[in-house]
Amino acid sequence: MAKKWYVVWAGHTPGVYDNWDECRAQTEGFNRARYKSFTSESDARRAYEDGANEFYHKAYAGTEGSDGTPAKGPIWDSLSVDAACSGNPGPMEYRGVLTASKAEVFRVGPLEGGTNNIGEFLAIVHALALLEKMKRPHFPIYTDSMTAISWVRKKKCKTLLARTDKNAPIFDLIERAEQWLATHPITNPIYKWNTIEWLEIPADFGRK
Repeated sequence: MAKKWYVVWAGHTPGVYDNWDECRAQTEGFNRARYKSFTSESDARRAYEDGANEFYHKAYAGTEGSDGTPAKGPIWDSLSVDAACSGNPGPMEYRGVLTASKAEVFRVGPLEGGTNNIGEFLAIVHALALLEKMKRPHFPIYTDSMTAISWVRKKKCKTLLARTDKNAPIFDLIERAEQWLATHPITNPIYKWNTIEWLEIPADFGRK
């Protein structure tokens, strides 16, 4: 059997290992472990130094599935959005960043009495409206929320949360977002961020 080297990007102790037993020890029981085997030590060390995202970008950039969704590596020339909420409901905020650099493009909140799903929905619509103003009709958007993607496609925030005096500003934003969706075609592709393969979305607030 050919010799293999193993890169552990996310594990108990990240590094390059020359046998499977050590690789397994670093990844078993580790939430969202990320690792890969290589047939040469030089390739493994280069991949480890590049980091997982850069490695997959170089290896799979431009590959797409039959539905147009990137199959393996993310499209780095894109906008990523995410939301954070302390409680359910609770103080909610959302933002958008450039995927490659993580440079923040917009941030809203915190606003009282929201939910994470509402924030994810509002973040996508905010990104769509912003890109329309920038005349970037085909610039990709990433989110890690399939619920938010579904709501945007239906042009309706399907939250069960009741409107109150406390969260009225959030519901004002929802109404504006739904009105925008009802009057504008969606031309930007909206992709689900592959958290399992690519780790946290670049717009993540880092509060998990």
